[in-house]
Amino acid sequence: MRVARRYLITGRVQGVGFRVFTEAAACREGIHGWVRNLTDGPGEGVEAVAEGEADAIERFERSIRQGPRGARVDRVEIEITVPNGHAVGFAIK
Repeated sequence: MRVARRYLITGRVQGVGFRVFTEAAACREGIHGWVRNLTDGPGEGVEAVAEGEADAIERFERSIRQGPRGARVDRVEIEITVPNGHAVGFAIK
């Protein structure tokens, strides 16, 4: 079953290669969507939108909760969204 999620990740997730890590995790799992840095002041985070098969999304979530070496993920907020089926590939914005 195809599912879609929006993630807001906070902690030490900027300046540590988190977006590249997220893109690699998505590509490894065949997930479509994008990731970008947020500029919302102190505690700035990363936003990601992902769409793919449920088991692949589950593995992707585990990866981003861990993050790359040098990152510290304090919180991951997840919003369940509706798959649109139009996303192709995974982009860093």
